[in-house]
Amino acid sequence: MSSATALAQAIVAAHAARWQGFAAQPTPPSPAHASSIYQGALAACSQLGFIAADAQCLAQAWERQSTRLGQFDATLWPADGRDFGVQGRARADAFPACPAQLGLYAVLPDAAWVARMARAGVPTLQLRCKSEDAAVVAQEVRAAVAAVQGTGARLFINDHWRQAIAAGAYGVHLGQEDLDALSAAELAALRASGLRLGLSTHGYAEMLRADAVAPSYIALGAVFPTTLKKMATAPQGLARLAAYVQLLAGYPLVAIGGIGAEQFGAIRATGVGSIAVVRALVQAPEPEQQAAALLRLLA
Repeated sequence: MSSATALAQAIVAAHAARWQGFAAQPTPPSPAHASSIYQGALAACSQLGFIAADAQCLAQAWERQSTRLGQFDATLWPADGRDFGVQGRARADAFPACPAQLGLYAVLPDAAWVARMARAGVPTLQLRCKSEDAAVVAQEVRAAVAAVQGTGARLFINDHWRQAIAAGAYGVHLGQEDLDALSAAELAALRASGLRLGLSTHGYAEMLRADAVAPSYIALGAVFPTTLKKMATAPQGLARLAAYVQLLAGYPLVAIGGIGAEQFGAIRATGVGSIAVVRALVQAPEPEQQAAALLRLLA
């Protein structure tokens, strides 16, 4: 048995119970001259269900952790930001800060919903307008910004960052594809605008990609299955969410994806500072009453 194989078996034995429920993934190729620790961790994390990009991040972190500690420990799952290269928000190019605890975060389809939930006292709102008509989008963004005036609600605009800047929104929220589509000049323009930036992530590799631009907050998901968006990754679940929260403790964090009132207690127990909901509000028979009930769960 090779050293890498023995290390992989030790990691799997130590952590299989924690990461149960995920199908084993193909092990990606190791770089030339990779250490036995890297190879073993890569194979183990793949077997434990982490997709290739995340398994590679974990293997590198396990290698760095072992170097930092002076020994390999199969029981010690990497969780120190230094081993992942996490930079955090304490840097000159960070996007403007937002509260560490964003509280209840409602993702809403139009300005009318934004107005209702702002009046209902929901502290953080996101307008996710799916229209492909630029004029409609611009009007919805302006109306949503106007709707939160005087309410104290923080309004993020999903995707449409130019319209968000023009309307004077509190912030903008982007997915990974939207972030990757920005040119260096566009990212610089967004940073210079003074808007807060939230970014979606779905695992270790995407969290590190988000950290590279020092956003105002990072969203972690999808925690549970959701039918609202087609997800390229499996639901992350509570165990992974807790690990992500530990790694990114320097950021305001938002849990999102298939979360209902019955799961708020378990989500809060991970230490995340905000819970985003969609269906739990917009499909509720009495949305304002539901908002009040969810706010009480976060009090």
